[in-house]
Amino acid sequence: MLVKPEEVGLSSGRLGRIGDHLRRYIDAGKLPGTLTLVARRGKIAYFEPLGHLEIERKRPVTPDSIFRIYSMSKPIASVGLMMLWEQGRLQLDDPVHKFIPSWRDQRVFVGGNHPAWKTTPVERPMTVRDLLSHTSGLTYGFMERTNVDAAYRKLGVADRTRSAYTARDMVEELAALPLEFSPGTRWNYSVSTDVVGHLIELISGQRLDAYLREHVLQPLGMTDTSFVITAEQSKRFAANYQRLADDSLKLIDDPAKSIYRDCAFFSGGGGLVSTANDYCRFASMMLNKGELDGIRLLGRKTVELMTTNHLPDGQDLTNLALPGMFTETAYGGVGFGLGFSVMQSPARAQIAGTPGEFAWGGAAGTAFWIDPGEQMIVVFMTQIMQMGLPAPYPLRRELRTLAYSAVIE
Repeated sequence: MLVKPEEVGLSSGRLGRIGDHLRRYIDAGKLPGTLTLVARRGKIAYFEPLGHLEIERKRPVTPDSIFRIYSMSKPIASVGLMMLWEQGRLQLDDPVHKFIPSWRDQRVFVGGNHPAWKTTPVERPMTVRDLLSHTSGLTYGFMERTNVDAAYRKLGVADRTRSAYTARDMVEELAALPLEFSPGTRWNYSVSTDVVGHLIELISGQRLDAYLREHVLQPLGMTDTSFVITAEQSKRFAANYQRLADDSLKLIDDPAKSIYRDCAFFSGGGGLVSTANDYCRFASMMLNKGELDGIRLLGRKTVELMTTNHLPDGQDLTNLALPGMFTETAYGGVGFGLGFSVMQSPARAQIAGTPGEFAWGGAAGTAFWIDPGEQMIVVFMTQIMQMGLPAPYPLRRELRTLAYSAVIE
């Protein structure tokens, strides 16, 4: 239920600046549409749809609109694996090859090109924690930075458009490729959480979509969150756009014939679609230390462990992240937990925030953060791809400024 912002210590006038700011982008044709949700103390205080789901057909954004959340799938999949961890089905320091035997003798890139690699042995085996914290040594093909990610592109690693391609196919392809670095020594945004999704399948005996639906999505009432779009849902599904060099928008996934109508590769790292309300329910569960509306998914100590910085020696991403790479967060003052970035120092990050808040975003511009200190959740939805050209606009940083400036008590 929407409440007056002042009831939860927020300013109505200052929250109104969010819409004013986003309309400037939309009116200039730089964004198709947006949906912004701000909640505090367990109540939604601001929830405003703006613009269009689809410019071509002039369908307006509505509160129940459905968006591709891409990497905002990662926290959901990470929660799914940690639920199995709570059952004693795995340990964080388990080597990944315990579950994927073909990964037993992994090696690190030194030189060469696919398939003629020059490599060296890993310093230690990759662990489950390395996957959850992106210190695994894996990468993404779209990085376009090294010979290793070039091999990912050549092979189509984690490409959901490949016919009948599955997560099992992905891990077997990865078994033949070197790592970017020895596990635990650096941080690199990667297909790690796709591997997390496959571990869920191996350990639970369920396909990832079925497991998440039964154990995470249905218990939380996230009825519009899934890997596929039904014909009925397509009426609420946003089009996806790519920004071109002249700031115009090119349609790259039409809801009427979207690739999300079908799925064989269930990507724990980026395959889900969702609504702002659904994602707010997930975020509320995490803010409430693992419980929502009497349904407990995780224990309090598990949530605390997931939202603690796991980077070596408490470092932030400036020290450990590989250079020149795409990610969903700034580096300075930000660490990484198990599925979430973790704010260490807003001063170093040069953005408003609170130490201990946790967050992530998606490749089409979606974002969320959860601030336990302020009892605050923000969920932002839009559909403009962030890869290729430099990230189009500093929307996330601007939104943080606008949302936190509304806190008046």
